[in-house]
Amino acid sequence: MTTDKLDEKCIYCKEMGLTEADLALGKPPAKLSSTGKVIVGVIGGLVAGVYVAALPFIVPAFRKVCLPFVPASESQVRNVLSALKGRKGTLLDIGSGDGRIVIEAAKVGFRGTGVELNPWLVLYSRWNARRHKVHKFTTFQTKDLWKTDVGSYSNISIFGVESMMDRLETKFEDETNNDVRIVACRFPLPNWEPIETIGEGIDTVWLYKKQ
Repeated sequence: MTTDKLDEKCIYCKEMGLTEADLALGKPPAKLSSTGKVIVGVIGGLVAGVYVAALPFIVPAFRKVCLPFVPASESQVRNVLSALKGRKGTLLDIGSGDGRIVIEAAKVGFRGTGVELNPWLVLYSRWNARRHKVHKFTTFQTKDLWKTDVGSYSNISIFGVESMMDRLETKFEDETNNDVRIVACRFPLPNWEPIETIGEGIDTVWLYKKQ
């Protein structure tokens, strides 16, 4: 069977210069046609474009403690807001990522601030807040959390990693006021006793009052 007769079976076989006999023998194409080269080039360009676009969102921005971007699930967001039910005032989200905690908190009356080292995520958060029409009640900063004064906030949420919770606990002890409420997600504070635990598994959040 000639290459021309392969059209109904595989449109790409003709572009790759393959006959049915070649396919049966597992023979690779000897040479790409001009159209085949275009197809390969377009696919390669799309893959490279997706990689470049996604890279700023998944690579940590030179952190002292590595915090790869892992978006909060819908259950985690609900649990954070449930833990802060009845509270008001300011909210600081440490490691705010794409800003979803701050945005959802703003919808229920908080004035939220997100601190995030990745500048691409900060830009995305600002755009997303505007899209949800809460940009007047939200602020997103490209800032190192260890250089952020947490003392002026009445509510704090944190999506951290286990290795940083000890140091964060010390920072909260030194800088926060007695009325603060802290919501830890994914990992609890190592020495503080939570006043409430909400959710289960990776969606668990722990609510703390300064001791």
